[in-house]
Amino acid sequence: MEKHYRPAQYTGNRYKIYGIIHFMDLHGIDLNLLVAFDALMAERNVTRAGIRIGRTQPAMSAALSRLRGLLGDELFIRSPNGLQPTPRALDLAEPLGYALSEIQRTLAFTQTFDPAVSTATFSVALSDHPTFKLLPVLLDALRQKAPGITLRIHNFVARDDAISILDAGRADLTIGVPPTSTARILTRPLFEERFVCVLRRDHPAASGPLDLDTFLSLSHLLVSPENERFGLVDAALASMGHKRRLAVTLANLYAAPLLIARSDLIATLMEGVVKASGHSHSLAITPCPIAIDPVPFVLAWHRRNDVHPAQRWFRDFVAGLDLA
Repeated sequence: MEKHYRPAQYTGNRYKIYGIIHFMDLHGIDLNLLVAFDALMAERNVTRAGIRIGRTQPAMSAALSRLRGLLGDELFIRSPNGLQPTPRALDLAEPLGYALSEIQRTLAFTQTFDPAVSTATFSVALSDHPTFKLLPVLLDALRQKAPGITLRIHNFVARDDAISILDAGRADLTIGVPPTSTARILTRPLFEERFVCVLRRDHPAASGPLDLDTFLSLSHLLVSPENERFGLVDAALASMGHKRRLAVTLANLYAAPLLIARSDLIATLMEGVVKASGHSHSLAITPCPIAIDPVPFVLAWHRRNDVHPAQRWFRDFVAGLDLA
């Protein structure tokens, strides 16, 4: 096998180093080793990776040992948070994942997908709001239309976490606000959320329409999962030459309605969050006195999964849910 492990330009099954083409001998490489590598990248745990592809923990450990010998690199290092990939493993993850996906697509492309009898497993990563708004509807719809399908649910916070999750194959699709645009990540709109202002129901400012002067006179709660102190409301106010007083900055989106119901604070929240929180009966909900664009939520997936019949069916199924 090719013995050069310095940075190289990948060109299919060849590596170009210092202007010389070196061919890698693929004769001794078992395709199952690459499947094992892909599972280890996704799970970062030997036992879970084995469960993912139906192999025992000793078999996965043996596969990892063979991979290390074939590729001349440790590939995964144990840490308190599980297996951490080396730079070499990270370099290999996307081209090998794409190659395996293409092999699978080529071998199974003509297979029809029948959701009524399928026992497929789909991995979905959601940010907080879709977890509350969409997941219960999805589970109910699957129970009726595809009872044999299993879901594996993950959570993420920052919008661009979706890109790393999809790149690593840890989820088949993600649902959240649109990530940074990249050619390999495809998106499809799902729903939008408009903003409303909320106060406790017996707050003095809740007795009439909320005007801008009253809005600015109150102490505000800002929800910022990424721990920023300048949100959409602050940007809109700054464009008008105004600034609000922030009393609390909060990372937990669904804690906000309860805090507002028990304080003199005001918050500008997505209307769907207020409704799904279970505290809307304790709140006064009023239109915002400033114009703020609604927040879009999208379904995102990696291009390598784009044409797979089961993946395509699942995306269409999620996009067709009634979220009203």
